[in-house]
Amino acid sequence: MWATVTVAGMFLSGLLVGCSTAPTTPTARDELTQKAVAEREEWNRLDPGLETLAKKSEGYAFFPEITKGGLGVGGAYGRGVVFQQNQPIGYAALTQGSVGLQAGGQTYSELIVFENSAAMERFKKNQFEFGANASAILAKSGAAANARFVDGVAVFVRPVAGAMAEAAIAGQRVTYVAK
Repeated sequence: MWATVTVAGMFLSGLLVGCSTAPTTPTARDELTQKAVAEREEWNRLDPGLETLAKKSEGYAFFPEITKGGLGVGGAYGRGVVFQQNQPIGYAALTQGSVGLQAGGQTYSELIVFENSAAMERFKKNQFEFGANASAILAKSGAAANARFVDGVAVFVRPVAGAMAEAAIAGQRVTYVAK
């Protein structure tokens, strides 16, 4: 059984690695940026403090749509726009692989806020890793007030659709490419 899970995990990882970070056409880049701006406005309605926090930070990566699914072996993928000093400077791709008890599928959006220039530079050099003690805060009213930066990074998620039950071991990677 573990051999099957290992092979499936390697196959899934190969698929996710093959996804490009930035949209390939100028039209697709514009569409992603517009989608990110529209979704951020929705977040701002939930908690205006999140937008204030993001604008006060050194920068942030916003993923308007990440799709996640799994049954024993799972994965997630989404593209986002990276902002520094409130200006778009590039694109990011988020990939995740997981193994364990899990079933379902969901779509969510994610905001990664970089508190200082050191955290932002690590991200831009693709040296960004989620620490073992990092956790995501559910984006809802008052979420910004509960923000806790770990190694200069705070993460917020907002479920969009679907449901997923899981007790799995997962790894997440975010890559950056300049505009």
